[in-house]
Amino acid sequence: MSTSSVFIGTDSGATTSKTGGVWADGSPISTKLRQSSTNSQDGTAAVIKGWVEGVEGFLADNNLSWSQVAGVGLALPGPYQSYGVLDRSANLPLSFAGWNFHADYSAALAAKAGRNIPLVVGNDGDLGGVGEAARARGDEKASVVLLAPGSGLGTAYIDAHGLPLSGDHLAGMEAGHMPTPLHLLGAGLDKTAPFICGCGRSWGCIEAYTTISGLPQYLNHLLPKYPDHPLAKSTDTPKHKALSLRGLAQKGDPLALEIFDLQAKALGLHVANLAMALDPGFVVVGGGLIDPESTTPEFRQRYLDGIRNAAEPYLFPAQRKCMKVSAATLGELSQAIGAALAALYTAAKAAV
Repeated sequence: MSTSSVFIGTDSGATTSKTGGVWADGSPISTKLRQSSTNSQDGTAAVIKGWVEGVEGFLADNNLSWSQVAGVGLALPGPYQSYGVLDRSANLPLSFAGWNFHADYSAALAAKAGRNIPLVVGNDGDLGGVGEAARARGDEKASVVLLAPGSGLGTAYIDAHGLPLSGDHLAGMEAGHMPTPLHLLGAGLDKTAPFICGCGRSWGCIEAYTTISGLPQYLNHLLPKYPDHPLAKSTDTPKHKALSLRGLAQKGDPLALEIFDLQAKALGLHVANLAMALDPGFVVVGGGLIDPESTTPEFRQRYLDGIRNAAEPYLFPAQRKCMKVSAATLGELSQAIGAALAALYTAAKAAV
Protein backbone atom coordinates (compact mmCIF):
# COMPACT_ATOMS: atom_id res chain seq x y z
CA MET A 1 0.00 0.00 0.00
CA SER A 2 1.50 3.32 -1.05
CA THR A 3 1.92 6.05 1.55
CA SER A 4 0.09 8.36 -0.88
CA SER A 5 -2.93 6.04 -0.90
CA VAL A 6 -6.13 7.41 0.58
CA PHE A 7 -9.30 5.86 1.93
CA ILE A 8 -12.57 7.73 1.54
CA GLY A 9 -15.56 7.66 3.87
CA THR A 10 -19.14 8.50 2.87
CA ASP A 11 -21.54 9.25 5.73
CA SER A 12 -25.05 9.19 4.28
CA GLY A 13 -27.90 10.59 6.32
CA ALA A 14 -31.52 10.86 5.26
CA THR A 15 -31.09 14.46 4.09
CA THR A 16 -27.35 15.22 4.08
CA SER A 17 -24.33 13.19 3.00
CA LYS A 18 -20.80 13.95 4.20
CA THR A 19 -17.49 12.85 2.73
CA GLY A 20 -14.15 12.60 4.51
CA GLY A 21 -11.00 10.54 4.26
CA VAL A 22 -7.81 9.25 5.83
CA TRP A 23 -4.26 8.61 4.69
CA ALA A 24 -2.78 5.11 4.68
CA ASP A 25 -1.47 5.67 8.23
CA GLY A 26 -5.01 6.40 9.46
CA SER A 27 -4.57 10.13 9.99
CA PRO A 28 -7.39 12.37 8.69
CA ILE A 29 -6.78 14.06 5.33
CA SER A 30 -8.81 17.03 6.49
CA THR A 31 -11.04 18.02 9.39
CA LYS A 32 -13.41 19.66 6.92
CA LEU A 33 -16.10 17.41 5.48
CA ARG A 34 -17.58 17.79 2.02
CA GLN A 35 -21.36 18.10 2.46
CA SER A 36 -24.16 17.66 -0.07
CA SER A 37 -27.85 16.77 -0.22
CA THR A 38 -28.64 13.06 -0.17
CA ASN A 39 -31.57 13.64 -2.60
CA SER A 40 -33.37 10.49 -1.48
CA GLN A 41 -36.65 11.96 -2.67
CA ASP A 42 -35.34 11.56 -6.24
CA GLY A 43 -34.64 7.84 -5.95
CA THR A 44 -31.65 5.57 -5.51
CA ALA A 45 -29.84 6.68 -8.67
CA ALA A 46 -29.81 10.27 -7.40
CA VAL A 47 -28.39 9.12 -4.06
CA ILE A 48 -25.57 7.21 -5.78
CA LYS A 49 -24.82 10.20 -7.98
CA GLY A 50 -24.58 12.42 -4.92
CA TRP A 51 -22.25 10.03 -3.11
CA VAL A 52 -19.89 9.91 -6.11
CA GLU A 53 -19.98 13.68 -6.50
CA GLY A 54 -19.12 13.94 -2.80
CA VAL A 55 -16.01 11.81 -3.36
CA GLU A 56 -15.06 13.84 -6.45
CA GLY A 57 -15.48 17.08 -4.56
CA PHE A 58 -13.48 15.89 -1.56
CA LEU A 59 -10.64 14.72 -3.79
CA ALA A 60 -10.62 18.06 -5.63
CA ASP A 61 -10.75 20.03 -2.36
CA ASN A 62 -7.63 18.23 -1.16
CA ASN A 63 -5.69 18.03 -4.44
CA LEU A 64 -6.08 14.26 -4.67
CA SER A 65 -6.89 11.97 -7.59
CA TRP A 66 -8.92 8.82 -8.16
CA SER A 67 -5.66 6.93 -8.73
CA GLN A 68 -4.83 7.38 -5.04
CA VAL A 69 -8.12 5.94 -3.77
CA ALA A 70 -7.39 2.49 -2.32
CA GLY A 71 -10.79 1.91 -0.73
CA VAL A 72 -14.11 3.50 0.21
CA GLY A 73 -16.29 3.06 3.27
CA LEU A 74 -20.01 3.89 3.48
CA ALA A 75 -21.88 4.59 6.71
CA LEU A 76 -25.63 4.20 6.22
CA PRO A 77 -28.39 3.74 8.81
CA GLY A 78 -29.97 0.28 8.85
CA PRO A 79 -31.73 -1.99 9.14
CA TYR A 80 -30.37 -4.28 6.40
CA GLN A 81 -31.83 -7.35 4.73
CA SER A 82 -28.30 -8.62 4.15
CA TYR A 83 -24.85 -7.10 3.76
CA GLY A 84 -25.19 -4.05 1.52
CA VAL A 85 -28.93 -4.50 1.00
CA LEU A 86 -31.24 -2.03 2.70
CA ASP A 87 -34.37 -3.04 4.58
CA ARG A 88 -37.30 -0.75 5.27
CA SER A 89 -35.96 2.43 6.87
CA ALA A 90 -37.91 4.99 8.88
CA ASN A 91 -36.03 7.87 7.23
CA LEU A 92 -35.86 6.77 3.58
CA PRO A 93 -38.58 6.13 0.95
CA LEU A 94 -40.36 2.78 1.20
CA SER A 95 -39.18 2.01 -2.33
CA PHE A 96 -35.60 1.78 -1.00
CA ALA A 97 -36.33 -1.50 0.81
CA GLY A 98 -34.41 -4.23 -0.97
CA TRP A 99 -31.98 -1.79 -2.60
CA ASN A 100 -28.53 -3.31 -3.11
CA PHE A 101 -26.66 -0.08 -2.44
CA HIS A 102 -23.34 -1.92 -2.18
CA ALA A 103 -23.56 -3.18 -5.77
CA ASP A 104 -24.75 0.17 -7.14
CA TYR A 105 -22.17 2.27 -5.32
CA SER A 106 -19.38 -0.17 -6.23
CA ALA A 107 -20.33 0.04 -9.91
CA ALA A 108 -20.47 3.85 -9.83
CA LEU A 109 -17.07 4.11 -8.13
CA ALA A 110 -15.53 1.72 -10.66
CA ALA A 111 -16.96 3.73 -13.54
CA LYS A 112 -15.38 6.93 -12.21
CA ALA A 113 -12.02 5.41 -11.25
CA GLY A 114 -11.67 3.13 -14.28
CA ARG A 115 -11.03 0.16 -11.96
CA ASN A 116 -12.68 -1.68 -9.11
CA ILE A 117 -12.39 0.03 -5.74
CA PRO A 118 -12.99 -2.09 -2.62
CA LEU A 119 -16.13 -0.89 -0.81
CA VAL A 120 -16.91 -1.57 2.85
CA VAL A 121 -20.38 -0.71 4.18
CA GLY A 122 -21.81 -0.63 7.68
CA ASN A 123 -24.29 0.85 10.09
CA ASP A 124 -23.55 4.53 10.70
CA GLY A 125 -23.44 4.05 14.48
CA ASP A 126 -20.94 1.20 14.17
CA LEU A 127 -18.68 3.16 11.85
CA GLY A 128 -18.93 6.25 14.01
CA GLY A 129 -17.61 4.00 16.76
CA VAL A 130 -14.66 3.03 14.56
CA GLY A 131 -13.71 6.70 14.26
CA GLU A 132 -14.09 7.48 17.95
CA ALA A 133 -12.24 4.29 18.94
CA ALA A 134 -9.20 5.25 16.88
CA ARG A 135 -9.10 8.65 18.57
CA ALA A 136 -9.65 7.32 22.10
CA ARG A 137 -7.03 4.55 22.16
CA GLY A 138 -4.31 6.15 20.02
CA ASP A 139 -1.50 3.64 19.56
CA GLU A 140 -2.84 1.32 22.26
CA LYS A 141 -4.30 -1.99 21.06
CA ALA A 142 -7.57 -2.25 22.96
CA SER A 143 -11.29 -2.69 22.38
CA VAL A 144 -13.71 0.21 22.70
CA VAL A 145 -17.41 0.55 23.52
CA LEU A 146 -19.15 3.68 22.20
CA LEU A 147 -22.36 4.92 23.82
CA ALA A 148 -23.93 7.97 22.19
CA PRO A 149 -27.21 9.14 23.74
CA GLY A 150 -29.18 11.48 21.49
CA SER A 151 -32.70 11.00 20.21
CA GLY A 152 -31.87 7.30 20.66
CA LEU A 153 -28.90 5.44 22.13
CA GLY A 154 -26.22 4.78 19.53
CA THR A 155 -23.96 1.91 20.53
CA ALA A 156 -20.94 0.17 19.04
CA TYR A 157 -18.24 -2.30 20.06
CA ILE A 158 -14.95 -1.94 18.22
CA ASP A 159 -12.42 -4.77 18.48
CA ALA A 160 -8.68 -4.40 18.96
CA HIS A 161 -8.21 -4.42 15.17
CA GLY A 162 -10.49 -1.41 14.78
CA LEU A 163 -13.53 -3.15 13.27
CA PRO A 164 -17.09 -3.19 14.65
CA LEU A 165 -19.11 -6.11 15.94
CA SER A 166 -21.92 -6.40 13.39
CA GLY A 167 -23.32 -9.81 14.31
CA ASP A 168 -24.52 -12.68 12.15
CA HIS A 169 -27.69 -10.79 11.18
CA LEU A 170 -26.15 -7.30 11.01
CA ALA A 171 -27.89 -6.39 14.25
CA GLY A 172 -24.97 -6.75 16.66
CA MET A 173 -24.54 -4.23 19.48
CA GLU A 174 -28.10 -2.92 19.38
CA ALA A 175 -27.40 -2.46 23.06
CA GLY A 176 -29.82 0.43 23.44
CA HIS A 177 -32.62 -2.11 23.65
CA MET A 178 -31.30 -4.17 26.54
CA PRO A 179 -33.42 -3.92 29.72
CA THR A 180 -32.65 -1.40 32.45
CA PRO A 181 -31.88 -2.64 36.02
CA LEU A 182 -34.66 -0.50 37.46
CA HIS A 183 -34.21 -1.86 40.99
CA LEU A 184 -30.80 -0.13 41.05
CA LEU A 185 -31.82 3.15 39.46
CA GLY A 186 -33.74 4.59 42.40
CA ALA A 187 -36.27 7.46 42.47
CA GLY A 188 -39.06 4.87 42.73
CA LEU A 189 -38.73 4.06 39.04
CA ASP A 190 -38.95 0.34 39.79
CA LYS A 191 -42.43 0.86 41.23
CA THR A 192 -43.93 2.26 38.02
CA ALA A 193 -44.50 0.84 34.57
CA PRO A 194 -41.26 0.76 32.52
CA PHE A 195 -40.67 3.73 30.25
CA ILE A 196 -41.92 3.18 26.71
CA CYS A 197 -39.31 2.75 23.97
CA GLY A 198 -39.94 3.40 20.30
CA CYS A 199 -38.89 -0.17 19.46
CA GLY A 200 -42.05 -1.53 21.10
CA ARG A 201 -40.36 -3.73 23.70
CA SER A 202 -42.05 -3.64 27.10
CA TRP A 203 -39.12 -4.55 29.35
CA GLY A 204 -37.76 -1.02 29.87
CA CYS A 205 -35.11 -0.49 27.20
CA ILE A 206 -32.07 1.40 28.45
CA GLU A 207 -32.52 3.81 25.51
CA ALA A 208 -35.68 5.21 27.11
CA TYR A 209 -33.80 5.96 30.35
CA THR A 210 -30.72 7.60 28.84
CA THR A 211 -31.86 9.70 25.85
CA ILE A 212 -34.03 12.59 24.74
CA SER A 213 -36.87 10.16 24.03
CA GLY A 214 -37.17 9.41 27.73
CA LEU A 215 -37.14 12.98 29.03
CA PRO A 216 -40.93 13.53 28.82
CA GLN A 217 -41.39 10.28 30.76
CA TYR A 218 -38.95 11.43 33.43
CA LEU A 219 -40.92 14.67 33.68
CA ASN A 220 -44.20 12.79 34.13
CA HIS A 221 -42.60 10.76 36.90
CA LEU A 222 -40.76 13.52 38.75
CA LEU A 223 -42.81 16.72 38.28
CA PRO A 224 -45.22 15.84 41.13
CA LYS A 225 -42.19 16.09 43.41
CA TYR A 226 -41.70 19.70 42.23
CA PRO A 227 -45.26 21.16 42.21
CA ASP A 228 -44.03 24.77 42.08
CA HIS A 229 -41.62 24.23 39.20
CA PRO A 230 -42.36 26.40 36.12
CA LEU A 231 -42.61 23.26 33.97
CA ALA A 232 -45.37 21.93 36.23
CA LYS A 233 -47.48 24.96 35.29
CA SER A 234 -46.32 25.31 31.69
CA THR A 235 -48.76 24.72 28.82
CA ASP A 236 -45.90 24.00 26.42
CA THR A 237 -45.73 20.65 24.62
CA PRO A 238 -44.02 17.70 26.37
CA LYS A 239 -41.32 17.77 23.69
CA HIS A 240 -40.49 21.44 24.23
CA LYS A 241 -40.50 21.00 27.99
CA ALA A 242 -38.06 18.12 27.61
CA LEU A 243 -35.78 20.09 25.29
CA SER A 244 -35.56 22.91 27.84
CA LEU A 245 -34.06 20.64 30.49
CA ARG A 246 -30.44 20.74 29.32
CA GLY A 247 -30.33 24.53 29.59
CA LEU A 248 -32.09 24.46 32.96
CA ALA A 249 -29.64 21.90 34.33
CA GLN A 250 -26.70 24.11 33.48
CA LYS A 251 -28.31 26.87 35.53
CA GLY A 252 -28.54 24.56 38.53
CA ASP A 253 -32.24 23.70 38.30
CA PRO A 254 -32.87 20.86 40.82
CA LEU A 255 -35.45 19.00 38.72
CA ALA A 256 -33.33 19.05 35.57
CA LEU A 257 -30.22 18.02 37.49
CA GLU A 258 -32.06 15.11 39.11
CA ILE A 259 -33.20 13.89 35.69
CA PHE A 260 -29.75 14.06 34.12
CA ASP A 261 -28.18 12.48 37.21
CA LEU A 262 -30.60 9.59 36.76
CA GLN A 263 -29.71 9.36 33.07
CA ALA A 264 -26.00 9.26 33.96
CA LYS A 265 -26.66 6.58 36.57
CA ALA A 266 -28.65 4.49 34.10
CA LEU A 267 -25.89 4.79 31.51
CA GLY A 268 -23.25 3.90 34.10
CA LEU A 269 -25.14 0.75 35.09
CA HIS A 270 -25.32 -0.08 31.39
CA VAL A 271 -21.55 0.40 31.09
CA ALA A 272 -21.09 -2.14 33.88
CA ASN A 273 -23.51 -4.54 32.20
CA LEU A 274 -21.66 -4.32 28.88
CA ALA A 275 -18.30 -4.63 30.63
CA MET A 276 -19.36 -8.04 31.95
CA ALA A 277 -19.82 -9.28 28.39
CA LEU A 278 -17.26 -7.31 26.39
CA ASP A 279 -14.51 -6.25 28.84
CA PRO A 280 -13.46 -3.16 26.82
CA GLY A 281 -10.33 -1.16 27.50
CA PHE A 282 -12.17 2.09 26.75
CA VAL A 283 -15.73 3.38 26.99
CA VAL A 284 -16.37 6.49 24.92
CA VAL A 285 -19.47 8.56 25.65
CA GLY A 286 -20.90 10.76 22.91
CA GLY A 287 -24.15 12.66 22.44
CA GLY A 288 -25.45 16.11 23.20
CA LEU A 289 -24.79 16.02 26.94
CA ILE A 290 -21.02 16.09 26.39
CA ASP A 291 -21.08 18.47 23.41
CA PRO A 292 -18.61 21.30 24.24
CA GLU A 293 -20.63 23.77 22.17
CA SER A 294 -23.86 23.07 24.07
CA THR A 295 -22.78 22.27 27.61
CA THR A 296 -20.52 23.72 30.27
CA PRO A 297 -17.36 21.94 31.46
CA GLU A 298 -18.94 21.60 34.92
CA PHE A 299 -22.05 19.91 33.52
CA ARG A 300 -20.03 17.53 31.34
CA GLN A 301 -17.83 16.59 34.28
CA ARG A 302 -20.86 15.92 36.50
CA TYR A 303 -22.42 13.73 33.79
CA LEU A 304 -19.25 11.68 33.16
CA ASP A 305 -18.58 11.34 36.90
CA GLY A 306 -22.14 10.06 37.35
CA ILE A 307 -21.54 7.40 34.70
CA ARG A 308 -18.22 6.31 36.22
CA ASN A 309 -19.55 6.25 39.79
CA ALA A 310 -22.58 4.16 38.85
CA ALA A 311 -20.51 1.63 36.92
CA GLU A 312 -17.60 1.21 39.33
CA PRO A 313 -19.20 -0.98 42.06
CA TYR A 314 -20.20 -3.58 39.48
CA LEU A 315 -16.89 -3.85 37.62
CA PHE A 316 -14.21 -6.46 38.21
CA PRO A 317 -11.15 -5.09 40.09
CA ALA A 318 -8.98 -5.01 36.96
CA GLN A 319 -11.70 -3.10 35.10
CA ARG A 320 -12.00 -0.54 37.91
CA LYS A 321 -8.27 0.06 37.64
CA CYS A 322 -7.75 0.00 33.88
CA MET A 323 -10.99 0.67 31.96
CA LYS A 324 -11.12 4.30 30.84
CA VAL A 325 -14.36 6.27 30.44
CA SER A 326 -13.97 9.41 28.32
CA ALA A 327 -15.91 11.83 26.16
CA ALA A 328 -16.17 11.50 22.38
CA THR A 329 -14.12 14.06 20.48
CA LEU A 330 -14.76 13.72 16.73
CA GLY A 331 -18.29 15.12 16.61
CA GLU A 332 -19.76 15.16 13.11
CA LEU A 333 -16.48 13.82 11.69
CA SER A 334 -16.87 10.45 13.40
CA GLN A 335 -18.95 8.55 10.84
CA ALA A 336 -17.18 9.69 7.67
CA ILE A 337 -13.74 9.19 9.26
CA GLY A 338 -14.89 5.89 10.75
CA ALA A 339 -16.12 4.66 7.36
CA ALA A 340 -12.78 5.56 5.79
CA LEU A 341 -10.90 3.79 8.61
CA ALA A 342 -13.08 0.69 8.21
CA ALA A 343 -12.02 0.56 4.54
CA LEU A 344 -8.38 0.95 5.58
CA TYR A 345 -8.53 -1.71 8.31
CA THR A 346 -10.36 -4.16 6.04
CA ALA A 347 -7.70 -3.70 3.35
CA ALA A 348 -4.93 -4.23 5.92
CA LYS A 349 -6.64 -7.37 7.26
CA ALA A 350 -7.01 -8.79 3.74
CA ALA A 351 -3.32 -8.16 3.05
CA VAL A 352 -2.15 -10.26 5.99
